[in-house]
Amino acid sequence: MRGTTVNRRDPAVVLAAVAVAATGLSAVTSLWWAVVAAAAAFSAGHRSGRTRTMAVAVSVLVVAAATAVVTVPALLALGGVFVATVVGALLLPWCAGRVLRQYQELVRAGWSRAEQLEREQRLIAEQARLRERARIAQDMHDALGHDLSLIALSAGALKLAPGLPERHRAAADDLRVRAAGAVERLAEVIGILREDAEAAPAAPADFAIGPLVEGAAASGLDVTLRVEGAPAEVPGVVERAAHRVVQEALTNVAKHAPGSRATVRVVHAPGRTTVSVRNTAPRPAAVATLSGGGRGLIGLDERVRLAGGSLSHGPRDGGFAVTAGLPHVPPPRPPSPPASGAPAALPPEHRRARRRAGRALVAAVVVPLAATVALSAALVTWASLTLSHTVLDPAAYAALRVGQNRAEVAAVLPERQLPYRPRAAEPKGPGVRCEYYAVTTDRFVDAAGDAYQLCFRHGTLVALAVLRE
Repeated sequence: MRGTTVNRRDPAVVLAAVAVAATGLSAVTSLWWAVVAAAAAFSAGHRSGRTRTMAVAVSVLVVAAATAVVTVPALLALGGVFVATVVGALLLPWCAGRVLRQYQELVRAGWSRAEQLEREQRLIAEQARLRERARIAQDMHDALGHDLSLIALSAGALKLAPGLPERHRAAADDLRVRAAGAVERLAEVIGILREDAEAAPAAPADFAIGPLVEGAAASGLDVTLRVEGAPAEVPGVVERAAHRVVQEALTNVAKHAPGSRATVRVVHAPGRTTVSVRNTAPRPAAVATLSGGGRGLIGLDERVRLAGGSLSHGPRDGGFAVTAGLPHVPPPRPPSPPASGAPAALPPEHRRARRRAGRALVAAVVVPLAATVALSAALVTWASLTLSHTVLDPAAYAALRVGQNRAEVAAVLPERQLPYRPRAAEPKGPGVRCEYYAVTTDRFVDAAGDAYQLCFRHGTLVALAVLRE
C-alpha cells in the first residue's frame, strides 16, 4: 500500500522512535525523560500527522511493557506511572502537533481559496471587458455595415445614371468597389472581436423602423413598409431587436439581391410583435456586388433569442424572407451564476482540509481518553489476576508463630509473593529475608491494599506483621 509503508528514513519515524524510547525511560528511571518524549512526540505529529507511524510505535511500547511486567512482576508497581507517561508525554503532545499541522493546512487552504477567488474576480472583470468590446463590435457591424452597404448601393445607382460623364461614372464605380471592400474588411475584423454576450445591448436613441426604411429607399433600394395593428407599450429590448431584424435584412437585400423589391411588414398583436422582411428574386441583369459570410444572421438569431423571441429565415417564392416573433414579456431565463459577493461552494481541497482539521481535533480528545481507559483497564485486570495468587488466608496467618521452620510455613503460603515491596521497616541482621503477601484482592473493603510481612532468618520465622496502607 503506497503512502502507508513505514519508511525508516522518514524523520517522523525517527521522532516517534525517540518519543517511545524516552517514554519508557521516564516510566522506569527519571520523569525528566518525559520532557524529551513530549518534544519528540509533538514534532512527530506536526511533521507528518500520519496515524500509522505513531500507532505502531505505541503498540511496540505497550507490548514491550507487558513483556517486562510478565518477566519482572515487580515492575507492576510502575503501571500507574507508565499509563500517565504514555498519555501525558506521548499521546497528548502528538495529538497537539497533529492538530497544529491540520490547522496550518486549513489556513493555507483558506489563503489558496482567497487567491483563487481573486483570480476569478480578475477573470470576471476581463470577461466583462471582452463582452463590452464584443457589444461595441456588434454595434459597429450593425451601423457601419448597413451604412456602407447603402453607400455601395447608391454608388451603383449613380454609375447607371444617364448623362453622367465617363470620369464621374468611373469615380462612382470606384466608390462602389471601395465601399464593398470596406464592408468585407469590417466583417473580417468584427468577426475576430465578436463573441456572445449575456444580454442584449441597450436600445439606441432612434429605433424606429420607419426612418430606417426611408433611408434605405432614399439610397436606391426598392422597399415598402406595412404596419398592421396598433402599437402598444413595447419594451425597449423588443424595439431594438425589431430594428436590428429590419436593418440586417435590408442590408442583406442590398448586398446579395440588388434590384429586387423588398417588403417590410410589422404586425402588432396583444403581447407580441412580428417583423418580417421579404424580397423578390433579383432582376436577371442585376449582379450581386457583395458576398456574405452569414455572420449577420447568426448574430441576429442570438439577438432575437436574448429578447425572448424566435427567428426564421430562408428562401421563399424565389426570393428570401426573414421573420422574427418577439413577445412583449419574454419567458424567464435560466438563473445567472452567483454574484461575486454571494457565498460560493468551497473547493474540494478546502473541504478536505476542514474535514481533516475537524477529525484531528476530535482525535486529540478521544485518543488520549480512550488510551487512558484502555491502558488503565488492562493494568487493573492484570493486577487483579496477579494479586489473586498472592493472598494469604487470614486464618492461616493467625496460626503462624515465631520460631516456625520455613518448610512448615510454606504449607500455608500462597503461590506467589506481592510483585512490589511495601514501604515498611524490616529486621536487620545477617541472613534476614522478608516476604510480603496480600491480605485481600477486594478493592471495596477496608483491608484492600494491606499486606502481611513475614521475615525469616536462616529459614526460621523471626517476625510477622500486618502492614496497613
